[in-house]
Amino acid sequence: MLHQHFKTPQGGGAIRSYFLAKALIKKGHRVVVITSFSGEGYKVEMMEGIEVHYLPIPYDNRFTFYARSRSFIQFTTAASRLATKFKDFDYCYAISVPLTVGLIARWIKLRFGIPYFFEVGDLWPDAPIQLGFIRNSFLKSSLYSLEKSIYRNAKAVIALSPAIQSSIEKKVTDVNVHIIPNMADCEFFIPEKKNPDLENQFGVAGKFVVSYIGALGVANGLDYLLECANASRKSNSKIHFIICGDGAMLEDLKLNAQRLNLNNLSFIGFANRDRVKEIMNVTDAIFVCYKNVPILETGSPNKFFDGLAAGKLIIINFGGWIRKEIEENRCGVFVDPAHPTDFTKKISPFVSDPKLQEQYQSASRELGERKYSRKRLSVIFTDLFS
Repeated sequence: MLHQHFKTPQGGGAIRSYFLAKALIKKGHRVVVITSFSGEGYKVEMMEGIEVHYLPIPYDNRFTFYARSRSFIQFTTAASRLATKFKDFDYCYAISVPLTVGLIARWIKLRFGIPYFFEVGDLWPDAPIQLGFIRNSFLKSSLYSLEKSIYRNAKAVIALSPAIQSSIEKKVTDVNVHIIPNMADCEFFIPEKKNPDLENQFGVAGKFVVSYIGALGVANGLDYLLECANASRKSNSKIHFIICGDGAMLEDLKLNAQRLNLNNLSFIGFANRDRVKEIMNVTDAIFVCYKNVPILETGSPNKFFDGLAAGKLIIINFGGWIRKEIEENRCGVFVDPAHPTDFTKKISPFVSDPKLQEQYQSASRELGERKYSRKRLSVIFTDLFS
């Protein structure tokens, strides 16, 4: 398994690849993960049956585009060299982003004849192009050619959303694309009554709590969440906002929150899984926020699925397949990304009507269990290797 950003429950962050590896081990497969970390020296760890090889290649959400590109290239080179130790394996499972991980998988296939699956969680290079990070025409053309080559050479492509599947099938017609979205961990996150001790600890007793839990990057467009908090403050709403995470925009967000005098907003640093569970306990609604850029509507954000598992009202400020999902299942609301006052208008009924809130929260949990549960999707994933 190739994943530059492999995480574990203890360390926090997105842990889909950890669950995929565990599912394969449960089926009797040997799993080796090649990843990176911001430390010194190459190391190997056995983690619940997963053999994890850590390459000392720094990466941080605060990196500039060029620093990130350098990290991706370094990982591609180092992981390709390390992969020669595993030339007798049956399959390679390569997880993007970055897109360049596909170069490693393609090289392994050409060098050792090992077929690879390629997982696409975000569409590259579309995302950095639409976000304005890549403007050079030659580089754009080269990356699109690389993308198509990686898809065509894969045994199969795993798309994390219907929108990603549709995009890939339009670009490359002769490729087998499966949808295996991100997972709702319905065993770890469960609907539960608020713990008064935790409410006091987070300073949210008696409040309707809206939480954003995830990366604080440019693509997340969290200035909009601050404007929603400001609109709520002006309307004297009892809504309190929590931002949990770390990233490139953290300091800017803190400065803007201070400038707007947002006493209804708390910043909590990066949290591991157990801490996130505590935040979920005091949370009424999960906010999934993105910049108003079309390509970002295609993604499969972890925070959405964690919110489903925990039985929370889902709030989004973008269109696409997730908007359709939450509106059809009546478990969430879309708020206009151009008008923060739309947030107070759409959320006020849930603040004033606990029964309506409970209906949507129950529908959220039901959707998570029925369609996105980790158990269900793990079986679909492991069947790929049967």
